[in-house]
Amino acid sequence: MWPLFLFAIAILTLCITDCVYRWRNPKCNGKLPPGSMGVPLIGETLQFFSTYKSNDLSPFIKQRMKRYGPLFRTSLVGRPVVISIDQEFNNFIFQQEGKLFQLWYMDSFMKIFGNQSLLALQGYIHKYLRSLVFNLLGPQTLKEKLLSEMELATMKHLQLWSNQDSVELKEAAATMVFNLAAKKLISYDEEKCSQKLRENFADFRQGLISFPLNIPGTPFYKCLQGKKKAITLIKNTLDERRTSPNKHHGDFMDLVLDELNKTNSILTEDMVLHLIFVLIFATYESTSTSMALIVKFVTDHPPVLEELTKEHETILQKRENVDSRITWEEFKSMTFTSMVINESLRLGNPAPLILRKTMADIHIKGYTIPAGWAVMLCPPAVHLDPTKFADPLTFNPWRWKGIESNPGKNFMGFGGGARSCVGSDFAKVQITFFLHHLVTKYRWKIIQGGDILRDPGVKFPNGLHFQILEKHK
Repeated sequence: MWPLFLFAIAILTLCITDCVYRWRNPKCNGKLPPGSMGVPLIGETLQFFSTYKSNDLSPFIKQRMKRYGPLFRTSLVGRPVVISIDQEFNNFIFQQEGKLFQLWYMDSFMKIFGNQSLLALQGYIHKYLRSLVFNLLGPQTLKEKLLSEMELATMKHLQLWSNQDSVELKEAAATMVFNLAAKKLISYDEEKCSQKLRENFADFRQGLISFPLNIPGTPFYKCLQGKKKAITLIKNTLDERRTSPNKHHGDFMDLVLDELNKTNSILTEDMVLHLIFVLIFATYESTSTSMALIVKFVTDHPPVLEELTKEHETILQKRENVDSRITWEEFKSMTFTSMVINESLRLGNPAPLILRKTMADIHIKGYTIPAGWAVMLCPPAVHLDPTKFADPLTFNPWRWKGIESNPGKNFMGFGGGARSCVGSDFAKVQITFFLHHLVTKYRWKIIQGGDILRDPGVKFPNGLHFQILEKHK
């Protein structure tokens, strides 16, 4: 009996040893970049997602850069990944979008967003959907149709906040941008609708980065339920629109319905539903995070606030009517504001990861990245590189003087390549209008929170609570 038992133990040990060896030494038609694959299945996921407080690079990235150089391998959530800190290679990846590289997200993300979302679609379908979105959020539409509406919404919310003892800025800004985005996309009005779409998206956001355990009570389950309810509301709106005698609401759903009804349209209803869902989420979540970061940075740096206030008050002084709305020309003239936005995105890095997947073996600098591997670009590593940005941990908007509208390849605040953020102009306008009215009409102070945690995304664990008062009071 004992010999048989010992034989079984020996076989099991050999199998485990072989599995560990294969995990740590993946097959490759060449030389893999240096690095460690961590433990089987888990890899180095726990180390990668561990929280830290500094504005500096994550300890995970810094330690491996020092040990392995600007290109190294690891394993995250069960997938082999090469992390690139090499800007030359990063630019090559952007240039080869759709040829040697394609978009990739972690499997849990794709399960959440779905295979029909803008995040998942590739090639000409993705380009087609981007063109539709650009019709809504691009500079021409902003200039001709959205400026006044965006400004009035901003003024309304700032006035509302000034009547409260304390406002949690990230959440309040999210509500403001959400209301505007949902209105322009599907003519949604929170006050008139019995179903609270904002609550569904809040559930979705809270479980977005969580262990993918889909059972009742878990954050992941709540995330999927939030998405399901939001999609159902959007579908009900789409169905009502199809049967409504009023065919023109002037929103994005009008546009996609026209496209959907065309003969031989490549759009499907599922694509439309997921497109609108992703647009609402991406628009309000990323913009509100950026707004909170900017207020935090500007508040902590009085000379920046002084220069920012001076720029916006000068614009008021030049107007014939001080209460008139911001024009496109005025927006384009706010160069220091643009510098503040660039610097906040550089140092804040609200989107710290850009993910792609290799479509063929990639040979780079003596190494081979096998086909099917994920490649992670790390914008903070470029944004905080002292060879590209002097004194990189210092908040210094003046570093962008003269290049504020064209910051170059070393700036990835809105992504890069064919997948760069299609809503970047919308976000810049929204943030600029917010800052204009904040610094010219109000004074404020942070009364609670303001600490920033990263994992590697940006979080305000204790919120960013500030009190805002009209200047003349």
